[in-house]
Amino acid sequence: MSSCIAIVVAAGRGVRFGGIQPKQYAALGNRPVIRIAIERLLAHPRIAAVQPVIHPDDQAAFAEATAGLGVMLPVVGGATRQASARNGLEALALSHPDVVLIHDAARPLVPPQLVDRILDGIRPGLGVVPALAVADTLKQIDAAGRVISTVPREGLVRVQTPQGFRYEEILSAHLQAAHLSLTDDAAVFEHAGHGVATVIGAVETEKVTTTDDLARLSSGMFETRIGQGFDAHRLIPGPGVTLCGV
Repeated sequence: MSSCIAIVVAAGRGVRFGGIQPKQYAALGNRPVIRIAIERLLAHPRIAAVQPVIHPDDQAAFAEATAGLGVMLPVVGGATRQASARNGLEALALSHPDVVLIHDAARPLVPPQLVDRILDGIRPGLGVVPALAVADTLKQIDAAGRVISTVPREGLVRVQTPQGFRYEEILSAHLQAAHLSLTDDAAVFEHAGHGVATVIGAVETEKVTTTDDLARLSSGMFETRIGQGFDAHRLIPGPGVTLCGV
């Protein structure tokens, strides 16, 4: 089996999220978002290790959030997400995995089946990204918020992370695109002339951008279960019977 390391990019500030801490350190349930993301990746049998990329001001917060997880030593991110991903890739030069997954820490709920779909699709010269179909009508607007046109949604998808690539290929692509400002690693890979395939994404792997997103994901982490049962005992003389504390 090819070796795989997951890079978790967590160097952003999350301006739209608000609050006193970056969204990746906010609590989802009773654990930080970044911890849940890393735990899920580490638990996958096909992922050998996780390489975090963090903001230089978050050293203490990261150490507290990931205590006991056994991740690789974090590396410092860059001024952009693209630069942060490149820093993470360069930090793996000695480990030199066959393939890498590059994942945003703000997407904590990564199902193992999604990881399998991505890893199964990676080929030389072909990266893999998870994608969801666009269900809403799309409008193009101007600076004042007025609608200019309706954009056909056929053939459009929403792309998620993790995104998977051969290590040497995505590292080379990032070095070639260092002067650009691209929005995800698939765009970097495309710029280098490689192909990118899509696999079915996961609704639960949505990104935490606002506090509303956090609340929505939190509600989806738990489920209500109801059961019935009975218990029978022979009665004997005595002061009484206590059932369920009554």
